[in-house]
Order: sequence, then C-alpha cells, then structure tokens
Amino acid sequence: MSVPEPMIVFDGVEKRFGSNVVLHDLSFTVSPGEHVTLIGPSGSGKTTILRLLMTLEKVDEGTISVGGRYLSHQDKGGTLVPADERYSREVRKRIGMVFQQFNLFPNMTVRGNLIEGPTRVLGLSRDEANTRAADLLELVGLSDKIDAHPTQLSGGQQQRVAIARALAMHPDVLLLDEVTSALDPELVAGVLALLRDLGETTDITFLCVTHEMGFARDFSHRVMMFDGGRVIEDAAPEQLFTAPEHERTKSFLQAVLDH
Repeated sequence: MSVPEPMIVFDGVEKRFGSNVVLHDLSFTVSPGEHVTLIGPSGSGKTTILRLLMTLEKVDEGTISVGGRYLSHQDKGGTLVPADERYSREVRKRIGMVFQQFNLFPNMTVRGNLIEGPTRVLGLSRDEANTRAADLLELVGLSDKIDAHPTQLSGGQQQRVAIARALAMHPDVLLLDEVTSALDPELVAGVLALLRDLGETTDITFLCVTHEMGFARDFSHRVMMFDGGRVIEDAAPEQLFTAPEHERTKSFLQAVLDH
C-alpha cells in the first residue's frame, strides 16, 4: 500500500527575529488527517510555526510545503525562489486558523463573518455561502445566533463562531492557537468537545498549540514537545504523557500538570 504524501512538510526551517533564532533547523511532517499537538513553554516557537503556515511570517531558511505544494517558495524556471503574495495566498486557501482571541469582524453579524471568506476568496455565491453558514452554525450549536453581532455573544460562543468561520473555507488543514486560553473555565469544555467531534467526523489535518494537556492527550495522534525552537520529543500521547524520554519534557509536564 502506498504511503500518502505528507500534508505539511517543514524542511530545515529557520526563523529569526533580529539576532534571536526562534526556530532552529526545524524539520517535521504531518500526514493527511493526522492530529498533531505542539506543547512546550511560552516562547519555545510553537505559535511561530502556525504564523509561518498562515504566511503571517516568512521563513529565513528552509522550506514549508502544504498538500504537495511549496508554501514558502515557488518554482521559477527550475529554481526555488521565495513565494510572492499571490502564490502564497493560493496555497494558503487550504489552511484555516482559529486564534486565541476569536478575531471576529465586530462590525459584521455572525452570518457576515461566515460568508465573507467563502464569497470573496472561494468565489461562492451568496446563496451557497448562506447555506454553508447555516449548516455550520447548526454544527456548532449556534443556529439561533446567525443575525447576532459578536459583542452579543459570550466568549465561548464567539470561539465556536470562529471555528465555524474557519470551517466555512473548507480547509484541508486547521491550525488551532491556544483556542481556549481566553475563555472562562466553564466554557472551555464545550469548545474542546466540539473540536473532538470535528476530529472524529472529518478528515481535516489538525495542528494545535495548547496548554490543555487533557485535550492534547485525547485529541492527538502525536504530540511534539518544543523547547528553545527545537523539537526535543515527538511521540504518541500515551508514550509522551506517561513515559517521556527527555528530562525537559518530564519537568515541563510536571509543572503544567501540577499547576
């Protein structure tokens, strides 16, 4: 049986901010439909990985590809050159992201937030986009909020709308950046339950950054421990959480699980 081509490939990626090297020669792959969670201390480079995939940052060395196409570079006459904005935007259509702070458009209704991307970027008709918006709001349990504005919603509801908005773009890859850290504790469980359902019922590839270790353990096929811009451990959750090999992983887990 042939092995499917990886959905995400980081190959020798380095990212610097001035003299500060945030990611060191980073290489890893994520298979189609795989759920990979990045854990590690703040400042270890986890969110930078998501920002590079969203092309909010550019790589300094190495390459990134998504779905078999370079994201960071493009082929010009047999030579790889840094990708221009138009090319990156085309490849990036395959990627959705849910942010820590919801990032909904405050001047638009929930419906407006959900149909903006599909009509402008994917070229869907308003009817198609409206139908998809209604289906997705039903999925996230917010059908009755379609004409509400974000300010009329709780944090948990706003985050569920943000998840629906990302799904409206039919992504192959969904990036989750600390999606529960801005929520009140009693709202966290509902959002995590929704993400677990999505993980079980879709073939989306997930790349998550989270401090919710229970979620990382339940949801992930693989967990990668970051420290100082490097992957120091990459294992199945059962292995990483019960018998980590690296001392740094042990001390990090002890600190966050005892917290």
